[in-house]
This record gives sequence, C-alpha cells and structure tokens, in this order.
Amino acid sequence: MKPLEGLVVLEFCQFLAGPSAGLKLADLGARVIKIERPIKGEACRQLSIKDLFVDDSSLLFHTINRNKESFAADLKNAEDLILVKKLIAKADIMTHNFRPGVMDKIGLTFADVLTINSKIIYGTITGYGEKGPWAKKPGQDLLLQSLSGLSWLSGRKSQEPVPFGLAVADLTCGNHFVQGILAALLKRAKTGKGVQVEVSLLESVLDIQFEAITSFLNDGGQLPERGDVKGSAHAFLSAPYGVYQTQDGYISLAMGDLLFIGNHLGLDLKNYADKQLWFSQRDEIRNILSEKLLTQTADYWLDLLQKQGVWCGKVLDYNDLNDQSFVKDLNLKQTVKNKSGKTLVTTRCPIQLDGTILTSSKAAPKVGEDNSSIHEQFIKSR
Repeated sequence: MKPLEGLVVLEFCQFLAGPSAGLKLADLGARVIKIERPIKGEACRQLSIKDLFVDDSSLLFHTINRNKESFAADLKNAEDLILVKKLIAKADIMTHNFRPGVMDKIGLTFADVLTINSKIIYGTITGYGEKGPWAKKPGQDLLLQSLSGLSWLSGRKSQEPVPFGLAVADLTCGNHFVQGILAALLKRAKTGKGVQVEVSLLESVLDIQFEAITSFLNDGGQLPERGDVKGSAHAFLSAPYGVYQTQDGYISLAMGDLLFIGNHLGLDLKNYADKQLWFSQRDEIRNILSEKLLTQTADYWLDLLQKQGVWCGKVLDYNDLNDQSFVKDLNLKQTVKNKSGKTLVTTRCPIQLDGTILTSSKAAPKVGEDNSSIHEQFIKSR
C-alpha cells in the first residue's frame, strides 16, 4: 500500500510547478484529478519541448501529468461550478496556481472552500506571493531565475548571465509545495481542521541559493564571482573543482587535496602549497590541470585517480547515460500506457518505501477522460 492511498487531490494547476507537485503526490499513492477547461484542457497541453506531441498534447504535458485523471469543467459556468464544489466536498487536498484574485472572482478562496469542506488542505502557488506590487506579475521560470540572481551562478566570469538549463524555479517550487502539503496533512491529523499551504516561485528559487545568499549577506555584500576558465563556473569552490577535457571526452574533479592530486598527475604544484591560493588562483591552477589532462584519455585518468580515492568521474551525455548498467539495475525508466494503448517511456519516482519502487503504468489523461467515472463516484446522488 502506498502512503497516500485513499487521499483525493483536486489539481487546478497548470504548466510545471503545481502539476509537478501533483505528479509526486500521485506517485505516493494519492488519486489526483486535474480540473481542466473543456476541449482545450490545461494550457501546458500546448506548451511543447522540441515540438514533440503525443495524442494532441505536448510531450512536456505528458511528462508531468502521468498517473492522473482529468475532469473537464468550466469554472465560469454556474452548473459546472456546482459539480466542482461537490468534488471539493469529498476531496482531501486542492491545489491551484491562479494569479492572486482569480479564486476570489470564482468564489473558491480558502475561506470559501472551508465552508464546503472544513478539513481541506488548500494549496496555492504564486509567482511572488499574494500581496505587494509584484503579486500579479507573470510567474515564469526564466523571469524568476533572472530576478533572483541565479543566472549569475552559471557560465564564466567573462560571459553574460546564463540561466540554468532546466525549469529549476518551477520544479524546486513543486518540491517545496509537496513538503508543505505533507506537513499540512500531519497538522490536520492533529487538529482536525483545514490547512492553507502557500509557496511562491520567488521564495523557492531564493531558498535553493541559501548558501550563496548567506555568503553575500555576511561577507560585506561581495557578489559571487564566477571562474573564467572552461569547465567550472562555481563562484565559491576552489581548484581543482571543475570539468576538464581529455583526449577523448571530459572528466569532472570534485573537491580534493590539490597537491595530492597534482602529485598523481605528475605535476609540481608546490607554488600553491598555501590553500588560500587554491581559491584566489583557481583559474590559473585549472589551466595547469587542463593542459595536463589533455595528454591522456578520460579512462586513463579515471583509472589513475580513482585508485587513489580522488573524487572524479566521467561526464556523460544522455546516450552515454542510457547505456550505463545502473539504469537497468535501478529500474530508472518506466513505460506508461494511455487508454488508446499508446506507450511512452519516461522516468519514475525516485523514492523507495520499504524496498519498493514507486511506479505506475498510467499515462496522462485526455481532456475530460474521466468525467463519467468521477461523476458516477463523487457527484451523482445516491
């Protein structure tokens, strides 16, 4: 039995942050029902990556909406709203990421919903919080990476700001949202009362920078300074930390004793015996290491260094990754199938409970695919 089995989640969310949280709740056993507008459904169905679509919905939509059901309803339609309220009355959790003020107009604020279901866990995601001059601005991942300072932590010193190559603000916020919902479930178990959970993209993307921001706040306002050689942009770690090119690929060197590593590479680094130089002269040191590592293959260096306990590894692309034995050993991929019989290979939940991997073969639903069964189970008068 999965830990959240028996719990019903109504997901009014769209795009990435909220639906990614719903995916995790579903993988943990909750029954997640997406409330979508009729016909077109959730907006993410048309937001594609590499112009890839499955069943008229984007592959992006499918990646974060597997293992869910879909109930089509127009929240501006009085009859549909009555049906939705009947669902709310029987739900455990409802989530939304509408801009502040939208639920007020619909009549589904936390206070409104408490009159329908006094034990509801009511979760909201915003871009910048519910109040203040930023409250109604668009909460989009790139915009949040940009204004939060995150884009100054990638790339090299001589480069422009470089945003992270994933929707890191959205996905981090989704993880924080799940943490809050799980904590709210525990609180409700103790109090018997509904709980409101609120997170914002801004607060989430700042939270993951707690090391960098704390350094700034306690170091006289010194801005992070990226390295300016290929292979490492990290503003806070000393040499040898970084990625280095070899004759046939790249390897990464994590934190380690520079002199010890230099000795096994056949380098005389006694001029850098003072550990403070490992940071202040990191670009110079990395250039010395780069020249040496280019003289042999990746496997040659890894065999040499790993035998000495040096933290290092090969830099893989997705083709290389897919060929690794641990992908099969750890069952890192799963196949999901929709009601039409079409299949899709994707990742799985990373959590194991009592030695059991959490998987599900259910693909993302079509718009309103489950209206009939949900109506029969939750809404129809008995």
